[in-house]
Amino acid sequence: MPDLFSNVANIQITADNTDEVLRLMESAKAAALEEMGQVGETYAKMKCPVDTGRLRNSITHTSDGNSAYIGTNVEYAPYVEYGTVKTTAQPFLKPAATEHTDTYKAIVKKHLENA
Repeated sequence: MPDLFSNVANIQITADNTDEVLRLMESAKAAALEEMGQVGETYAKMKCPVDTGRLRNSITHTSDGNSAYIGTNVEYAPYVEYGTVKTTAQPFLKPAATEHTDTYKAIVKKHLENA
């Protein structure tokens, strides 16, 4: 049986591609976070209750290189999300983030595999 490792001593590394690999990983991470934000925004808009459409139309996303954020600047959004003593909660942001983890994992995997 031939020794598979007999030529290991002859292997030479002539280039260090660490910087390129790190750059590709950062690029894949940024693209994945942006796509996750877009998808999360869509999920939030689909789940958002609609009266006038103002709340749904205000939902946006952003990413900062380490996280993706989904939100709204409409002042009454917390009352819709969490409810009040007089109204029942109608969550739309939290479910968008927490109920689709398999989708978000698939997005990360896709971008890392294509890096």
